[in-house]
Amino acid sequence: MADHAPVAVATHEPLLSYLDDATGERTDLTAQQLGAWAARSAGLLRDGCGLRPGDRVAVLLPPHWRTAAVLIGAWSVGLSVSFRPRALAGLPVLEPGADLPYDAVFVTPERLDDWLEDVPEGTHRYLVGTGSGPLPSVPPGWLDWSTEVLRHPEITPDLTTLRPTDPASPDGTSYGEWGAVAREYATQLDLRAGDRLLVDAAEHEQPLKWLLAPLAAGASVALCANLDRSRLDARVTAEQATRVL
Repeated sequence: MADHAPVAVATHEPLLSYLDDATGERTDLTAQQLGAWAARSAGLLRDGCGLRPGDRVAVLLPPHWRTAAVLIGAWSVGLSVSFRPRALAGLPVLEPGADLPYDAVFVTPERLDDWLEDVPEGTHRYLVGTGSGPLPSVPPGWLDWSTEVLRHPEITPDLTTLRPTDPASPDGTSYGEWGAVAREYATQLDLRAGDRLLVDAAEHEQPLKWLLAPLAAGASVALCANLDRSRLDARVTAEQATRVL
């Protein structure tokens, strides 16, 4: 497509859209709205759980706007985040040699009930649903993220001062290093400020691809679950997508 001058995402336009072709669900979040959910999640982790910079969080969640809120919230208060799309039994859980339990664990109800999954232990344990509203039932020892997160304000008080050398993941990869990787991947995708990236969630589960790289480039995201490939062209047109992943 033709070259264009970089344009920042307008504050009133969605920064992250989540669409599910199987259920018809759609959630559009502006940068301010996503930031508010991330702030609530940060408050839950820091004030609700008492976690501090360097503490370890395991996130076993699919691409979703709630996953984005959990990840951004955790990173904003200096936590070290492990992320793995599928943690199968018999394989290293998130990183080899990790001391268990994690300080907090986030997982979907489906993965908790899947006998093939090896969900790690956590001091604080949250179920994160991918539907709308609270979960219909929560097993003992777990809490519903969608309920607990609302107990915390949309503005994170006393922001944590992060250094580029601080570890963003338990393997020691720093915030600065993840930022560099995100910018490099955005360059590979030819993402620029003002672009809109349409992502097939089933094919690209790593947050580097559907979250960090677009944010690093100043692009917005249309995150599509259960994407109907037969209607891809129509979806691209409807979302005004400039890039497809």
